[in-house]
Amino acid sequence: MSNVIVFMSDEHNPRYSSPYGHDFVDTPNMQWLADSGTLYEHAYCPSPLCMPSRSAFLTGKRVHAVKSYGNNRLGIPPETRGLGAVLGEQGVHTVFVGKVHAYRPVAELGFSETIETNDGPSAFYEAQSRRPLAVCPGGAKRLDGYGPRDTPWGNDVTYMDAAVDWLRTRAPEMDRPWVLYVNLVKPHFPHFCTERLWDKYREHGDLPTHDVEAATAQHPYAVDLRRHFELEQVEEEQVRGLRRGYYACVSFIDEQLGRLRSALGEAGLEDTTNVVYTSDHGEMLGKFGLWWKCTLLEDAARIPCIAVGPDFESGARVATPVDLHDLQASVFSLTGAQQPENWLGAPLGSLANDDRDRVVFAEYHGHGTRAGSFMVRQGDWKLIHHVEAPDQLFDLGDDPEELENQYEACPPKAEELSAALAEICDPAVEDREAEAFWERQLRLHEQESAGE
Repeated sequence: MSNVIVFMSDEHNPRYSSPYGHDFVDTPNMQWLADSGTLYEHAYCPSPLCMPSRSAFLTGKRVHAVKSYGNNRLGIPPETRGLGAVLGEQGVHTVFVGKVHAYRPVAELGFSETIETNDGPSAFYEAQSRRPLAVCPGGAKRLDGYGPRDTPWGNDVTYMDAAVDWLRTRAPEMDRPWVLYVNLVKPHFPHFCTERLWDKYREHGDLPTHDVEAATAQHPYAVDLRRHFELEQVEEEQVRGLRRGYYACVSFIDEQLGRLRSALGEAGLEDTTNVVYTSDHGEMLGKFGLWWKCTLLEDAARIPCIAVGPDFESGARVATPVDLHDLQASVFSLTGAQQPENWLGAPLGSLANDDRDRVVFAEYHGHGTRAGSFMVRQGDWKLIHHVEAPDQLFDLGDDPEELENQYEACPPKAEELSAALAEICDPAVEDREAEAFWERQLRLHEQESAGE
């Protein structure tokens, strides 16, 4: 049995880090994790949106089973035995720090301790409407959210201060296995940063290699997203500034990871503690004219997953596709607890290095597109099934940037992955249920607003 630290950032596309091959984004602490531990090359989120992804991780369920379809918590059935509660029942001490954004408020998640948390969001997000497709209020204003500020990090430094203090003072006294779940908000937009980190990337306010002219950018769901977020007229200066600010925010997260490493060493717990760095979803960062998340394309659906500690091999790289459910299963196995039988995921350490048959699934039901979408990844191939638009099939081995849709050219592979998707869920049924649940949420919101 060992301890576990799960450090989850928000909106980190792993391609923007040195362990995943980026040539100038400076992430020495992430690189140390990769050199000293195990890097999972193809890790995915359950859904490319904050609340659905985090809720799935905390419950061991699919997003459609939790009914956390978007960033509205209203009306989601209570889940009394989430990750914190189940581990606690088995004698594992659990600590939650930072951003929550889950299916229930943090006080109901069952963690042994909650420190410096932020439940959010408090407002009901009416722009989740898909039929008709709503426009995000102030979407275009997000495009000016970059550059140096005096206090750019929100509460992230406070969250990390609390985590570091717990490691130094409480962790050495623990007489049972513990899990520290640290959640920071960066590199989530806005891409504000300090002058120091802004200057660090003064030569790197670049442009995406593949923009709105690419064929993938013409897909109806991509067009929906650009309309929803008011992305039709993005200035080159904004693109360069947002990307430069994002690089700075990734470096900030890396520095906080370094603080965590130092605190763990000072507490003398390195030999008994595993550390996993991950994120809740990625960030498109201007690729195909898209920003933020809300799509199952690689840049939004992929996440970093790097693990180091006594239970992970040093310098290993695993090509088998994994997801946050596998990380959740690992928390159980590493602490000696028993994962509930009906929970998803397999411990990361139990997986083969290159299992070409394993299927990973993700789904999206939130704002910005006309209907839901569902993804399966197996080997090099990835299918995105869109309920109200043409499906997309990509050979990621030959086409990692998802430039060529192979759906019409490779019918046998499309049928194979469609069958794999059908074994997980019926997309048409789940899309109807998501739409009906949104209508129920909207009625509840209207009743609350009317004081009923």
